[in-house]
Amino acid sequence: MIEGAQPPLDPGWVDDVLLAGRPGDTCLVLGAPVNRQSLRGLVADHQESLAAAGLRDRGVVALCLPPSLTFISTLLAAWRIGAQAILLDHRLTPYEVDRALSRLAPEVVVRAKQAPDGTLRGFADVEAQVSSRPGLPAAGPHALVQLSSGSTGPSKVIGRTAADLIAEIDRYRQIEGVPREGERIVSLASMVHVLGLVGGLLYGLSAGVQLAIPERMTPHGILDTVAAGPEPTTLLGVPFHIELLASVAEPPPLPQLTGMTTGGELVRTGIYESFVHRYGVRLGNMYGMTEVGVIATDLFGTDRPALRPAPGLTIREQGGELHLAMPSSPYLGDTDPARWSDGWLHTRDAGCVDPDTGLVRVLGRRDSQVSVGGLKVDLTEVEHTLADLPEVEGAVVVFDKAVEAYVVLHRPDAEARVRELLTQRLAAYKRPRVLHVVDQLPRTATGKLVRDQSALRGARQDREAAALNLAH
Repeated sequence: MIEGAQPPLDPGWVDDVLLAGRPGDTCLVLGAPVNRQSLRGLVADHQESLAAAGLRDRGVVALCLPPSLTFISTLLAAWRIGAQAILLDHRLTPYEVDRALSRLAPEVVVRAKQAPDGTLRGFADVEAQVSSRPGLPAAGPHALVQLSSGSTGPSKVIGRTAADLIAEIDRYRQIEGVPREGERIVSLASMVHVLGLVGGLLYGLSAGVQLAIPERMTPHGILDTVAAGPEPTTLLGVPFHIELLASVAEPPPLPQLTGMTTGGELVRTGIYESFVHRYGVRLGNMYGMTEVGVIATDLFGTDRPALRPAPGLTIREQGGELHLAMPSSPYLGDTDPARWSDGWLHTRDAGCVDPDTGLVRVLGRRDSQVSVGGLKVDLTEVEHTLADLPEVEGAVVVFDKAVEAYVVLHRPDAEARVRELLTQRLAAYKRPRVLHVVDQLPRTATGKLVRDQSALRGARQDREAAALNLAH
């Protein structure tokens, strides 16, 4: 980080925007309900612990905590001090955490004293371990520092100010279909990443919307959490969670469930229809980025697959890529002009903007558009076609001198049938030249499919090694 004199970070927004409201109102449910008065007390306690470790106004603290009441109250406490908070996913390996700490140089680190039990837990009951380390104060006005998901390559370091976060909260307030005061969000999205953090936690606290997190991230654990309260309830998650819930053959009656909103990639048609049929509620789509938060939405499925820009944002199409008006770069350190230049954030997403309606079509990553023998192939189209086949559980399509697919099959003997169906559904130049059958597709911590080819090759090698072990 770059040293230099900067104005202090404004801590007042925590009390004014996030912790205001009636003391007795339940704002969080993590197993047990937590009202605003209790949350304020927890924030004050953690504020004392952070201050005792030397965290001051314009200090920098890294949080590496599982989803928990401890995470929430520690984050708010850091902002209340006027510090910059770096969020690190608790599922990172010690090597990855150490590398991030060396890169970001926080002065204080908060970890869990003990690792939480169970990989399917939605939240944990943990005690914070606060430690000081040599580091640097905040180099800029950013209250929040996040690492991008890393689904297509190395993570980027992204900073957002308190004003940025407040502006995004205000955008949510203006979007039709977003839960309102007295309603409830059951969030399945990681609070380390922008959808779960701002769309779930921060918006919920600010708008008087109760936020509940399932104890178990299983289909029945999620549905039990929905059923646990009478308030109108919206599920918030990513396509992985849609697939999880769509696998329930006969969901119980859930009169309080009003709909689900998913961030990330567009939900495949088959999964979309299966979810809507089983639950009888709307399934909305939200397009956003760590750099800016929510960008465009279609929460009622009326414009699918197009989306409507969120209030106050300007989106244009430039050379087949979506650009977003942003007065300054969101990246810490030197900025690649291919990512931000001249007041425009280059999303790296292929897309178009309808000049008459303003509706946005997201057509996949720019790097999903490839040329095969001089013919354009959209890898996203190939991937969706493959993944929609009844024999296929999941698929990722990449390009490495030729179109290649990594697939998880429902039956080990289905590969020939998959190739036959692809012959019927895709032109020859679009079809994968190689079909790699794997046991599991790598995903990011937020459930996004990873398209990094080294990770995909690792999944293939794991399957080959397992087969070799069985042979011996």
